[in-house]
Amino acid sequence: MTDPVRSTRRGSLRLRLLAGTLVWIAVSIILAGWGLGDLFRSHVQAQFQAELTTHLDQLTAQLTLADDGRVQLSQPLSDPRLGRPYSGLYWQVDRLDGAAPRPGALRSRSLWDQVLTAPAASPVDGDIRSHRIPGPEGKGLGMIERSVRIDDPGGGPPHRLRLIVAADESLMEAPVSRFRGVLWLALGGLGAGLVVAALVQVFVGLAPLRSLRAALGKVRSGDTQRLEGAFPAEITPLIDEFNSVLAHDAEVVERARTQAGNLAHALKTPLSVLANAAHAAAPGDPLAALVRDQVAAARRQVDYHLSRAQAAARLPGARCALAPVVDGLVRTMQRIHAERRLSLVVAPMDAVPAFRGEAQDLQEMLGNLLDNACKWAGARIEVQARGEGAQLCITIDDDGAGLAPEQRAAVLQRGVRADEQVPGTGLGLAIVDDLARLYGGSVCLDASPLGGVRATLSLPAAGLPGL
Repeated sequence: MTDPVRSTRRGSLRLRLLAGTLVWIAVSIILAGWGLGDLFRSHVQAQFQAELTTHLDQLTAQLTLADDGRVQLSQPLSDPRLGRPYSGLYWQVDRLDGAAPRPGALRSRSLWDQVLTAPAASPVDGDIRSHRIPGPEGKGLGMIERSVRIDDPGGGPPHRLRLIVAADESLMEAPVSRFRGVLWLALGGLGAGLVVAALVQVFVGLAPLRSLRAALGKVRSGDTQRLEGAFPAEITPLIDEFNSVLAHDAEVVERARTQAGNLAHALKTPLSVLANAAHAAAPGDPLAALVRDQVAAARRQVDYHLSRAQAAARLPGARCALAPVVDGLVRTMQRIHAERRLSLVVAPMDAVPAFRGEAQDLQEMLGNLLDNACKWAGARIEVQARGEGAQLCITIDDDGAGLAPEQRAAVLQRGVRADEQVPGTGLGLAIVDDLARLYGGSVCLDASPLGGVRATLSLPAAGLPGL
C-alpha cells in the first residue's frame, strides 16, 4: 500500500527544485575546491622547482677550482638560509672524477655535519634531474642536480662535478595546506550563500502557486465563483482556462436544472389529469383507487428525484447566509400552521458561519425539518446554529411526544412515516438525509431537552458572514 505522505513528498515541486539545486551546488563546490586546490599546488610546485633551479644556476656560476684542484665558490650564495644550520635549504657539490667519487666535497653551512645522499647515477653533463631524498632530521627533501665539467687550472684533465640543491618539501606543502583551508572556508561560505539564494528563489518563485491555492480555497468556500488575483504571465493561461471551465460548468448545471424542472412539469400535468379522472370516477371503483395510489406514488418519486437532481448539480463556490433562510422559513411555517399557534424561537445567528452550498438546497433541508417539527410539536420549537470547525451545525428542537430510539433511524428512510394519521408522503426526512450526504454532511435525530425530537443538521461551513 502506498504511503500518501511519502507520495506527496516525492511529488513536491518545491522539494524537487531544492534537491536539484542543492545537488548541483554541492557538486560545483566540490569540483571547484578540488580543481583550485590542485591548480594552486601545481603552481607552488612549479615555483618550488623554479627557486631550486635559480639556486642551482647561481651555484654553477660561482663554482671554481683552486690552483691545487680544490672545489670552491668565488663568492657565497645570496640566500641567508644557506648559512643557517638545518634551515631547510641546502646545496652540495660532489666530485665524480677519480677512482673514488667524493660526496660532499663542498657543501652549504646549512647542512652542518650532514651529507645529502643522491642517486648513484649522475645526469648527463648539463642536464637537470629532480629527485626526492631524505634530509637532515628525517625530513623529505625535493632536490635537483646537474653534472658539469671544469678545466683543471694546472693543465690536467677536466674535473667532473655533481651540483645538488635541495629544499624541505614542507616549504611547499605548508602554503598549499593554508591555501586549501582558506579555500574550503571561502567555498563553504559561497555554498551557504547559494543555498540561501536557492531557498529564496524557490519560495519566491512558487509564491504564485500559494496564491493560486488561496484563490481556489475561496472558490471552494463560496467567497467567489471564479479565480481572481494578480498572477504571473506563466500562470495566467491556466487561470483563464480554469475560469472558463467554471463558467461552462455553471452553464451546464443551470441547463440541467432547467431540463429537470421541465421534465417534472411535463410529468405532473398528465399525472394531474389521471388524478382528476380517478376522483371523477364512481365511488368504490377499484380501478380509480388503484390509479389514485399510483399517481400519488409517481408524484412522490418525481419530487424525490427532482430534489436529488437539483442538489447533485450544485455549483462550486456557492454559499448562502443562514439567518435570512431561517427567518423566511419561520414566517412561512407560522402561516402554514397558524391554527396551532406554535411558538418558533430562533437563537441569534450573527456569528454563525454561512452554508457552503446553494440557498434552495438549504431551504429544502431546513423547510422539511421545520415542517416536520411543526407537525409534531405541542407548543414550542427552538432553532439554534453554531460553527464547529469546518461544519455548520443546526439544531431544531420540538416539545412533542418524541420518537423511540428504534424509530429515529427508520424515519430517515424513503417512504417511512412515523404516524400514518399525519398528512405527508414520508419523503421529507429522506430528502433531507440525501441532500446532507451529497454535501458531505449528515442529519441525525435524538431526544430533545424540550421533550420531543432534536434534529441536528451538519453541513459544510463557508466562513463567517461577510468574510
